[in-house]
Amino acid sequence: MKVLIIDDEDDIRSIAALSLGILGGIDVVEADTGKSGIDKAAQEKPDVILLDMMMPGMDGPTTLAALRENPATNEIPVIFLTARAMTAEVERLKKMGARGILTKPFDPTALANQVREILEAK
Repeated sequence: MKVLIIDDEDDIRSIAALSLGILGGIDVVEADTGKSGIDKAAQEKPDVILLDMMMPGMDGPTTLAALRENPATNEIPVIFLTARAMTAEVERLKKMGARGILTKPFDPTALANQVREILEAK
């Protein structure tokens, strides 16, 4: 499995990449902006995207909308990473096409299994 992590925080990307790669045996690609994430998604064709909700410039929902408009990326499942996991927000993100939502801070030892569980639940 290949995961694309789109997050503007270096430490979040690093922890997630190490967690998924070392503990989960997953190939990881990283992007630090929504725009670069869209480009990498089209190039790398990941199995799933972990997408930060709040980023400067192009935020998570805007990035998701752009991914859905591109035929090369519109079918890639997206899981949001957010510190704000209120019920209304979760429902809004799911209506936009998010496969799931994981809250920050996440448990690095559980991240790979959480991603797999969300993908298998659909």
